[in-house]
Amino acid sequence: MISNPRTTMQTCAWLLFACATVGCHAGDIDTAAAVRVTPDVLSSGEYESSPTFSQDGTEVYFFRADRGFGRYRLLTSRCVDGRWTEPVSPSFARPGVSEADPSLSADGRWLYYVSARADPAGERLDIWRVQRNAGGAWGEPERLPEPVNSAESQLLPRPQPDGRLLFGSSRPGGMGQGDIYLATPETDGRWRVENFGPPISSDANEYEAELSRDGNVLVTVANRGTTSHLYVYERDGTTWRERGRVPARTDVFQVGPLLSPDGRRLLFSQADTSERSGEWFLIDLEKTADSHWPPRCGG
Repeated sequence: MISNPRTTMQTCAWLLFACATVGCHAGDIDTAAAVRVTPDVLSSGEYESSPTFSQDGTEVYFFRADRGFGRYRLLTSRCVDGRWTEPVSPSFARPGVSEADPSLSADGRWLYYVSARADPAGERLDIWRVQRNAGGAWGEPERLPEPVNSAESQLLPRPQPDGRLLFGSSRPGGMGQGDIYLATPETDGRWRVENFGPPISSDANEYEAELSRDGNVLVTVANRGTTSHLYVYERDGTTWRERGRVPARTDVFQVGPLLSPDGRRLLFSQADTSERSGEWFLIDLEKTADSHWPPRCGG
């Protein structure tokens, strides 16, 4: 069976976890508690995760999973007359196939995501992308070539302003169970893929990452023992320094990190109540964070 980094996360989702138990490298970040911010029309009894917003804030893409964090489906909504519309599947989505982790490029022309459509077993998640034409419609999606994709799963592709692509993968040859990678497009159409390296990648299981627009703040989803949590890093010259773990719930995993444009606010998903399953949560990483982000339809 092809392994998927999220299999471990699903299995351990409801187990208790304490930072001291796994020997965290740094303490928790000193900040106020996370607040649930999922718009009501986008919330459901299932698990909403990994939103990405258009630059003008009028469009959002995300994925919804079942209550066991399986059966991923892409959804989109628009801000119309001050309200988010009922979410629907985007035109390029493949019904009945697990698809997740949407991410819009800075110019809004491309949307990257992961899909199991190329795997006959429907388990391995590959990185795909789709281009928006001049009329605003999405074209036909294309699977990125190797070495971006591999025989194992890829997760949370994040296109960077300079054209590179950040993602997580459990491919062989890494430093641990899963690592963070950076793919660079070459002039001949090929891609060069490099492990992000320590301390971002380690002998633990890092499988998602988000990098701020200025390249100075990075957030990883890492399983360092029992279940997965969010860890924040800051660039220190040519190296990275860990600030600590985001003070979210310790009994469930967090997933789908998205930084505000200024890198001072963090949106992520975690389990909520028995009625709402998983929801979006927001936390300030700095006291000077932009209070107008994420986009709020109708204010």
